[in-house]
Amino acid sequence: MLKKMTTVSLSVLVTAGIIAAGCGDKKEGSSASPAASSAATTAASASPSPAAGGYVPKELKVQFVPSQAAETLQAKAKPLEKLLGDKLGISVSVTVSTNYNVIVEAMASKQVDVGFLPPNGYVVAHDTKKAADLLLQAQRYAIDDATGKEVPGKLVDFYKAQFVVKKDSPIKAFADLKGKKVAWQDVTSSAGYIYPSLELKKAGIDAEKDVTGTIVKGHDKGVLAVLNGEVDAAATFQDARNNVIKDVPDVFEKTRVILTTAEIPNDTISVRSDMDPAFREKLAQAFIDIGKDPEGSKIIYDVYSHRGYVKSDDSKFNVVRDANKALEGKK
Repeated sequence: MLKKMTTVSLSVLVTAGIIAAGCGDKKEGSSASPAASSAATTAASASPSPAAGGYVPKELKVQFVPSQAAETLQAKAKPLEKLLGDKLGISVSVTVSTNYNVIVEAMASKQVDVGFLPPNGYVVAHDTKKAADLLLQAQRYAIDDATGKEVPGKLVDFYKAQFVVKKDSPIKAFADLKGKKVAWQDVTSSAGYIYPSLELKKAGIDAEKDVTGTIVKGHDKGVLAVLNGEVDAAATFQDARNNVIKDVPDVFEKTRVILTTAEIPNDTISVRSDMDPAFREKLAQAFIDIGKDPEGSKIIYDVYSHRGYVKSDDSKFNVVRDANKALEGKK
């Protein structure tokens, strides 16, 4: 049975997670979000400027959700403050949340202006909470299914999920995962739970009942859990092994992938739904320019493996909505 998870539907889990985050829940040993803890001292800068078109921040608050070890992500993301601030002409605060439910709630309560949200996080923020709109979508280099390596120069607006096991593991197919230990990300993670669980469901395996699941924080942590023998398999984005190759140079020789899923829309840069249209355009151009700048491109790659940003459309995330419904057994 997946640790810290009930058998209620995914939609209930998502809603419960958001409500819990808003109430200051510290489940899984996490601490309150940086945005929430600093709300009292930053209320003035978070207040809207008197602009007819909508909210214009005096200090821009940007928050990330960890896709890798949170303790390293904060340091990697911090240099973005100056780059973005120089382009916008205002101060910028960059923080890292414990999970995206906290970011969604912070955006809904006007404590965070910009959220780097994964696809399912964006759908929840936009559809359920009415707290965020799509500003930009990330681009990444395509990943070669056979090697797990990037294909330089081939930019795409999607990625995939995968199951990673040890090279010598007896697990060859989905049926072999039954009764095994699996490392998941949060249950609302597209690559770390939703899409892999949907593939299991198609194969007649219940991700909650038929495997012993444990939640880890960061896709790199999932790969390491496999390498350390803590779990038999890990659900990660393709190919999270590149995130641990500096620490484990032979990670590709020690592991293999048993499945890659259907395409998932790339991460979003989402903004508060009440943000001024003119400021949105300025902000979007700033992020696009940062993605083209050598220093900026290194920062966003180190943080999220992003290679740049492009304007996108909400309809691209309908596949995520469909996946959620399929996992819940809805039509």
